[in-house]
Amino acid sequence: MLYQIHEWQRAILGPLSYFAQASARALTDQSNPFSQLPGAQRAAAGYELMYRLGKEYEKPEFGIHSVMAHGQPIAIVERCAMELPFCQLKRFKRFSDAPEVIEQMKNDPAVLVVAPLSGHHATLLRDTVRSLLSDHKVYITDWTDARMVPAEHGAFHLHDYVAYIEQFIRHIGARKLHVISVCQPTVPVLAAISLMAARGEQTPLSMTMMGGPIEPRSNPTGVNNLATTQPLSWFKGNVIHTVPPNYPGHGREVYPGFLQHAGFVAMNPSRHMNSHWDFYQNLLRGDLDDAEAHRKFYDEYNAVLDMPAEYYLDTISTVFQQFLLPRGLWDVNGERVKPSAITDTALLTIEGELDDISGLGQTEAAHDLCSGIPANRRAHKVIDGAGHYGIFSGRRWREIVYPQVRDFIKRMDKDRG
Repeated sequence: MLYQIHEWQRAILGPLSYFAQASARALTDQSNPFSQLPGAQRAAAGYELMYRLGKEYEKPEFGIHSVMAHGQPIAIVERCAMELPFCQLKRFKRFSDAPEVIEQMKNDPAVLVVAPLSGHHATLLRDTVRSLLSDHKVYITDWTDARMVPAEHGAFHLHDYVAYIEQFIRHIGARKLHVISVCQPTVPVLAAISLMAARGEQTPLSMTMMGGPIEPRSNPTGVNNLATTQPLSWFKGNVIHTVPPNYPGHGREVYPGFLQHAGFVAMNPSRHMNSHWDFYQNLLRGDLDDAEAHRKFYDEYNAVLDMPAEYYLDTISTVFQQFLLPRGLWDVNGERVKPSAITDTALLTIEGELDDISGLGQTEAAHDLCSGIPANRRAHKVIDGAGHYGIFSGRRWREIVYPQVRDFIKRMDKDRG
């Protein structure tokens, strides 16, 4: 019922937000005589703030059309390399007219970026992808909003996520592949590569794990504490809802994106209130650059997706309540997950000093589990002053983190190549 109430609210706010948008545009159009009236700028700023608070936020585009690679501007075309019901494997294909650049790009390492399925779209890693494209062939997991997946496609569990990662690795080819997982997918990625190694399959050259809950008992955060202080039945009864009839996935049980977004905001409500107030003040002052930065951030931050209920509850139980991976007790479709079976895949772990989602030590724990990887093929980095998002986006990512990731991949690619 809560989901239906949300849809009614959205239906009511939709026309009001569009009215506010039209009014804001009219009052900032210099050809409109009403824009010259006293107080017009203040009214326009208020209308735009109203529009942005009430509008529906659609999935953003990656919008990466060109990068600099090998000293030349390179065109980028986004393609779907493989499609499964709950995820598309996207490739960012690079093009150049210079034969020498084409030859250099052919030798660049291939990287699979495994994006989180935890509320936001994969476009949250836009900055990660853009940086990687300068030196790598880049693929990314683009997870589908569960409300858009027809119910006949069945359930999607945590073990299905693991199976998807295995399929993507095989599709790209493990022999020349490096895998980067950000936050939540560090756990299923480690499971997928562990299972492949235990079966004797070829595994990727390296895996880079960034800010993920490999061992949530180490320096638990508010996110970890919520999962351990409530029984699984509480999550089933309070955050799981049914998709209403106006979506392709009607009848499917999900953890709705609007509830996740409310949780994101509740973690630091004053910061968001101040940000919106500053946006209003920037509009009044005519500070268009800061106002546009606010729009871009919240266009991404407010765009959320529904998660399949089975996957969400599996993750709460397996990762955050039973700690099956670090305890060595996790079975996926009857196969025990043994990270110690990994011997040929190098490991790089990265943590943010101020990460309030995955605390210090949670990702580093992968090194203890992956005891079969030689010490000279493992590394751990703590990024001073970085929060959770700072290790994969923004200035610290571009200037501090990415060069270390690039150099690690380059070294491991050369070692096996």
